Order: sequence, then structure tokens, then C-alpha cells
Amino acid sequence: MDDLSSGKTLLAGGDPPPVEWVNRESTAPVLLLCEHAGQAIPAALAGLGLPKGAVDLHIGWDIGAERLARSLAAKLSAPLILQRYSRLVIDCNRPAGTPGSVPEISDHVVIPGNSNLSQAARREREMLIFGPLNEAIVEGFAQAPRRAAFSIHSFTRQMRRGDRREWDAGFLCRHDLATAQVFLDTLSRMRPGLSLAVNEPYQIEEDGDWFIPHHAEPRGIAHCLIEVCNDQLHSDEAVGDWAGLLARAIDDVLRV
Repeated sequence: MDDLSSGKTLLAGGDPPPVEWVNRESTAPVLLLCEHAGQAIPAALAGLGLPKGAVDLHIGWDIGAERLARSLAAKLSAPLILQRYSRLVIDCNRPAGTPGSVPEISDHVVIPGNSNLSQAARREREMLIFGPLNEAIVEGFAQAPRRAAFSIHSFTRQMRRGDRREWDAGFLCRHDLATAQVFLDTLSRMRPGLSLAVNEPYQIEEDGDWFIPHHAEPRGIAHCLIEVCNDQLHSDEAVGDWAGLLARAIDDVLRV
């Protein structure tokens, strides 16, 4: 399917803007990002041909991540950048042009609207959705000195095929292991029963991730990608509790 074949432009008047800011003018030393916050699909893509309800699953967005990011931003009075479109339209934490950027299959679910796309159709998604998010990240770093930056994600406990993931949260990095260790130490001290890990359930890769390799690492600031299992974010109370834990850990990072 080619999303330009109908002659429509990708984003129309009824589609949301790709980026939403929270606390945009904040000069806090921490910048927060949530690339998989939204699950919108441009009307021109006709739901990507997905089965009913598929976009509500973990393949369509990071369940609970937006609420967690908003709560954390409120506790820290920190700027937060939210991305409004489903990761199935374009995954804004993947380098543009890589296979994971516009996935044709996700957790064994076929995405018909991403099959056989022309280069022009891919570039339009990159220009209109990925591009504005990337520009917002650059702006977030430029408008005030930042000592740390964190990307907020969630993961599912059980993929359709594969082992059950026993971790409640993971802290991902390549080189800044010291920051990840602070998160591990702080949360373990505050909630001894949590199952925590560094670089689980994923690892940061140059051709599979965007924010850390292309923004955080080059700036030499404290950083990690925060992954919380979505079954830990089932209620407002649980989200608030996790935001409190993460805020305390970020405070500890800033004191190092």
C-alpha cells in the first residue's frame, strides 16, 4: 500500500500535530522525552489496515508511558516532549530509513499499510512526524543548559512468542553505566522487592535507537532510556508511585 496513491497529503486538518510540549519554557536541568506516547494514525492511512484494537496493544504505543512521563515532568517541573503518533506509523526512536523505522510486522502482527511503501511515502512520514520531534529535541537542549536527559518507555511482560520478562523496569544505556546504576541503587533501596536490570529487556544500538546515540551521548550528559513494564502502570496511583521513584533517582543522578 502506498499512502500517497490517493493523492492526499499525509497530515490533514483533523490530524493532531506530531509534537506536544509540557513545561516548554522550563529551564530545569533535566529534559524528558516520550517518543511512543501517542497512538494516532493519520486519517489518510485508513488505520494502516490493522485489525480492530491492534493499535491499542503494546505494538501501537507504549502503554502507560505518557501518563508516567507527564507525572514525572510535573514532579520535576521539567520540560517534556511527547510524540503523538503511533509507533506503527513511524517509530521516532529508530533512525530514519532503517527497517524498524516503518515496520511491516510488529510482534507477529502484519501492518498492511506499511507494505510496499514508496521512498516518497516513507520520506513524507519522516518529514512530517519524525522531523518535528527531532527538531523539538534540538530545541529542548538549546533553550537551557541540561545536565541530564531521559526517555520514558514501557514494555510488555509477554510477547506473543518468547520468554516471559521478569523485570519490573530496566535502564538502558551504552556508555553511561554510572547513571543507570544510580537508578538501580535508588529504586532497590526504596522498593527492595522490585526486579530491576541494566540493559533489559532491550539494548541500545546505533542502527536501532535514535535519542541516546544521536542526542544524549554526543552532548556528554547523564542519560538513560527508562523502561517500565506496563503492568506496573495500571492505575493513576501506580503511575504516581513510579513517577515518585524515578524523580528521586533523577535527583540522585543530579547530585553525583
